[in-house]
Amino acid sequence: MEHTSQAAPHKQVLAAELVRRAEDERRLAQEAGSAPTAQARGRIAECRAGNADALRAIVARHGWPTAELVGEHASTAALMILLHSPELGFQLTCRDLIAEAAADGRCPAVHHAYIADHCAVELGQPQFYGTRINPATLFPYPIRNPETVDDRRDDVVLGPLTEHLRAVRRGLGASGGL
Repeated sequence: MEHTSQAAPHKQVLAAELVRRAEDERRLAQEAGSAPTAQARGRIAECRAGNADALRAIVARHGWPTAELVGEHASTAALMILLHSPELGFQLTCRDLIAEAAADGRCPAVHHAYIADHCAVELGQPQFYGTRINPATLFPYPIRNPETVDDRRDDVVLGPLTEHLRAVRRGLGASGGL
């Protein structure tokens, strides 16, 4: 019983750290969007590197921070940190950990979809789910077997790709860009 009572606060500390780090980066990105300077880009790069180091330490000690371990909100924050990590090797390692966790139901399958597509695009390979959109063209980066992409998206609880693209383009029109 004592072990459980000690584990719960530790999980809460991990969860809070992940959420705080993801929110710090989001705040810096918003600030950089309103004042895009070299200094602002430097702060974002520094934040992302620090976040990646912290996530790497968490993964080394606990494995991937699954929804089961830290809660869904903090697990999603960990995914955002990972997607912005400057190290593809670390992303690839975590992609495999996330795949295992999603297969076991410890992590939402959509998390695997995002990191799998991210890694595929970074490796110059076609993506599986169409989650990565080229900001220059507003079309998805190449997709493996595009005729069945909506079936794969449905499997991980993503809506049809055409609806996603429509929402992205509508959002860009309202905000003036990425």
